[in-house]
Amino acid sequence: MSALAPRDITDAQWRDVPLLTATSFGSTWHPETFAAWRTAMPPRSSVVVVDGDDLVGQAHYLDFELTVPGGAVLPTAGITWVGVAPTHRRRGLLRAMYTDLHDRFAENGYPLAALTATEGGIYGRFGYGPATVDTEFSLDRRFARFHRDAPDPGGVRIVRPGEHRDELAAIYDRYRRGTPGGLARPTPLWDDLLADWEDSRGGGTAWFCFLHDDGYLLYRLFRGSARTVRVEEFTAVTPEAHVALWRALIGLDLVETITVVSHPGDPLPYLLDDPRLVRTTGSEDGLWLRLMDVPRALAARTYAADVDTVLEVGDGFRSDGGRFALSIRDGRAECAPTDAPAEFALDLDVLGSLYLGAHSAALLAAANRIRGSDRTQLARLDAAFRSDVPARLGFHF
Repeated sequence: MSALAPRDITDAQWRDVPLLTATSFGSTWHPETFAAWRTAMPPRSSVVVVDGDDLVGQAHYLDFELTVPGGAVLPTAGITWVGVAPTHRRRGLLRAMYTDLHDRFAENGYPLAALTATEGGIYGRFGYGPATVDTEFSLDRRFARFHRDAPDPGGVRIVRPGEHRDELAAIYDRYRRGTPGGLARPTPLWDDLLADWEDSRGGGTAWFCFLHDDGYLLYRLFRGSARTVRVEEFTAVTPEAHVALWRALIGLDLVETITVVSHPGDPLPYLLDDPRLVRTTGSEDGLWLRLMDVPRALAARTYAADVDTVLEVGDGFRSDGGRFALSIRDGRAECAPTDAPAEFALDLDVLGSLYLGAHSAALLAAANRIRGSDRTQLARLDAAFRSDVPARLGFHF
């Protein structure tokens, strides 16, 4: 074994994980936060690289459940806390750790692997594609007025979130089971979220919480020249809960600006007399996906249109690609390896971007990320992969 080869982490090396994590990401976590997230890591889920006594590389994964279009829930390996010391860059440590981790994913039968990325140009080479879109909206609350047709269902309470963990968790669980990209959140992660450690507040206040029978939101107030509310978690199972929570937010008379991260299809602008008040202030990738088992993953979700085609899926990292016959009828798919001629060629990261329905096959083809000459078949493929429910990242990890 090379001196800089990946290996299983030892108990003693865990004490250095927070230091390398802080160095890599430029922020610190509360010790109890590390302890909580470790509870979601199965055995042999952490690989490290050491140089002498120094931890210089790390990659870990979490045992997740992820919802796909149609409501099926698939086991998913969620990669987290990946870092290489700045003293050991450009030595192949990331690729070596990723090779080791993905071998473990395959051995453990994960059909999907997922991550959230701090840099967008790294993970395509490992077969990951951006599968959800985070859209940040900013609203000048002072001038917001609801349209006369906007409902006013009420039912929102102001609560202390730590006293309502089980209610919040139950609402979130309903939400994530119906939302592509939804992730199961274990109890220790709920406890850590609601512990509301001061070093996690980013200069804002402690949590404020609005609770509805079918939704909730957690927000912080930032006091400055402009009083801003930043909604950190907005979860609504029903349209009624969505509008009720927004009515409560817009009722915060001493607040100037409200910011929230949602998805491109959020109906908020249509609730207001002046939709221009809802400004899109940011848009970036949320969840990234890699299909570890293409036939199993494609057969698990539902589809919006019928199509029969053959896909040539390239995988420059592992051997999980290949040529697959895909037959979709009445919303369900059959997928199997084939020797038939391919109709479309795409890389595995592109298939990851298509998988939850957040990205368009037609647009990817326009960028030559999907290659094929039959426009009619491309239109069918594009229609098939759409999802009636917008895909959203359950939570960052």
